[in-house]
Amino acid sequence: MQSWTRRPGRSRVSVQGPYFVTQVNAVNVEISVLLGRSILPMQQLLRMGRGAVIPLDAKTNDEVWILANNHPIARGEIQISDDRIAIQVTRAADVYDYMAGGA
Repeated sequence: MQSWTRRPGRSRVSVQGPYFVTQVNAVNVEISVLLGRSILPMQQLLRMGRGAVIPLDAKTNDEVWILANNHPIARGEIQISDDRIAIQVTRAADVYDYMAGGA
């Protein structure tokens, strides 16, 4: 079964098949990692300068959030190899947990 979508002013376009898959595979997605969160009064934020330390709600061994275009997709653990930082994916994200600020 093939799915179709109509684009304004254009003919129908298949959302399945090799052309669609090729187009989707070519899309770049920005990946970012959220280490933790903090809530600060604006006054404290404005007084911060070089060397200021912002305390986060995360602990040393907590999993981090992996975001794709600012949407949670997975959880992971920080890995360090030589002088590089990487994230090892540990599980799929629970969006409701993310919205609640949970671990």
